[in-house]
Amino acid sequence: MSSQVLVEAPGVHRVEAHTPREPGPGEALVAVHAVGICGSDREVYQGNRPEGYVRYPLVPGHEWSGTVTAVGAGVPGSLTGRKVVGEGFRNCQVCDRCHAGETTLCSAGYEETGFTRPGAMAATLTLPARLLHVLPDDADLTAAALLEPAACIAAAALKANARPGERVAVVGTGTLGMFAVQFLAAGSPAELLVVGTRGDREALARRFGASDFRLRDQELPAGFDVVIETAGSASAARTAAALLRRGGRLVLTGIPAPGADGLDPTDLVVRQLEVHTVFGAPPDAWAHAVRVFGAGLLDPLPMVTHEVPLTDFPRAIELVGAGDPAVGKVLLRP
Repeated sequence: MSSQVLVEAPGVHRVEAHTPREPGPGEALVAVHAVGICGSDREVYQGNRPEGYVRYPLVPGHEWSGTVTAVGAGVPGSLTGRKVVGEGFRNCQVCDRCHAGETTLCSAGYEETGFTRPGAMAATLTLPARLLHVLPDDADLTAAALLEPAACIAAAALKANARPGERVAVVGTGTLGMFAVQFLAAGSPAELLVVGTRGDREALARRFGASDFRLRDQELPAGFDVVIETAGSASAARTAAALLRRGGRLVLTGIPAPGADGLDPTDLVVRQLEVHTVFGAPPDAWAHAVRVFGAGLLDPLPMVTHEVPLTDFPRAIELVGAGDPAVGKVLLRP
């Protein structure tokens, strides 16, 4: 019997029978292969996600991969049977920001799969077909379940605009940090430094292309052209900014808790630093991530340490929050 996870309210969930919703006009029905769990899923379960960014009761799951099994009216039939991933943000497509391609800034307000709309912690997911990105036929769907975080980092890589031969750095060694290393390594940097708080991540960082690895409390070099920050700790933004040369480019993706050390405006102006931020991934970043993955330049599988059945949702949430270095990316398998 197919099932789904339903979070009824913070801390209250049940695993129940799942009935697929037939795709309406413009929609597709996807058989879910795997769904990743990230910190925001923990927030949904614990009830500490910001106001307006979750709606209960809810089937969570915004990082997923699967295969299209049916399509609604107006959707090309050739999509049926294809391996896909899909964007989470449900944009209006008609506001100024959507017309500019900045769909994560849609002025119609926030709606996202797995937060305000039914997500992928279920046997199937029905969503607008326009949100789908088709994968190569030989794609590994387990690896592809990590393409949502990869797309967020693809957005950061596009904003960073690192050129071959530049000195680049990544602050943070979680899933996002390891993706940032891979995106930057693909651009042939002269030097690729990774800064983190866990020495056990050095081997993986180097495997993905890092030329140097430092712990945050060690003496850090400076003079970098580009830094992508993924850590989201209270001091990560300052650590990242300190690595840059004058006129360097900083991209912040981590969301620290309130009260974090801000960047020093005097430092930003005097050193003429260029600061960008990323929250979610617009379509061009998704397309970039899928293309880079299809070209074999992204290897998400080494980040996956646990695959558990959907029915083990509470254990999976515990694993994600335990802070155990042996826990990387946790995937649920419907």
